[in-house]
Amino acid sequence: MKKTFKAISYIAAFVIVACVTVNIYFPAAEVQKAADKIVDDIRTNTPESPAEKPGPTSSLDFMFGARPAYAEVNIDVSTPAIRGIKESIKSRYAQLKTFYDKGALGENNKGLIEAKDTAGLNLQERSLVNKLIDQENKDRAALYSEIASANKLGSDSVPQIKKIFANSWREKSQSGWWVQNDGGNWEKKK
Repeated sequence: MKKTFKAISYIAAFVIVACVTVNIYFPAAEVQKAADKIVDDIRTNTPESPAEKPGPTSSLDFMFGARPAYAEVNIDVSTPAIRGIKESIKSRYAQLKTFYDKGALGENNKGLIEAKDTAGLNLQERSLVNKLIDQENKDRAALYSEIASANKLGSDSVPQIKKIFANSWREKSQSGWWVQNDGGNWEKKK
């Protein structure tokens, strides 16, 4: 009887422990929140607000049976490297805005900027636009890579981060600015 009870106890313990599933996933919602915050900060003159702290979770929430367990992910966008890149992008924004307003620049669907209609610009302005595009795209690429690195997401997550940021840049563009939709077509934002 003792052996049977002991065997049943081991089997029950094994079944309970075996029912925990850990899913490691790309934290798209968290990256989207971080992207929105960064784009807002770059395109506005408001000071940064302190990072939100998640609320406490109950340790009494225990259930039998199979339940997925997700690792809590807080996307870190406050490393010195990320702050430096963000400040570089922010310091350039006033110059870029002038050319967004003129229709010379647009936000593409890859999280970068492109020249659109530069016909109305003089030679000096065209040169400046090309220089700004190069600087901006280098900084944005560095930002996306640094976010992946700082959060241990792996370099294979950079395309997803770029896509998420592309959504934020386009969503937060002003009316009348050029944006490229997911299908690759350019349109003026309404």
